[in-house]
Amino acid sequence: MSERIKTYREFYQFYLTEHSKTGTRIFHFIGTLLIFVVIGYVISSGKERFLWYIPIFGYGFAWFSHAVIEKNRPATFKYPLWSLISDFRLFFELLIGKQKFREHHNEPQKQ
Repeated sequence: MSERIKTYREFYQFYLTEHSKTGTRIFHFIGTLLIFVVIGYVISSGKERFLWYIPIFGYGFAWFSHAVIEKNRPATFKYPLWSLISDFRLFFELLIGKQKFREHHNEPQKQ
């Protein structure tokens, strides 16, 4: 990836290849889910001091999965905004079944 990606559409396809392993997707999903849990807790309790957990959960789970499972460098370092948007997009696509947690291979899908 020496050339800079110019469109979000291109970036998201790249993002999905960098998040192809089941474990990576699970860790990203859990980290993003915990962000929503923290936000919900802060809204319901009024305890804003817990907001600092958001980057720990969001980046911690994601970066761990890139280092240990995917063994690649997070796209966040080069494309911070598109990566953040894509983390939430992948979360909701996993939630509704548009994306799958299982590993993706270059094989045709079996019907």
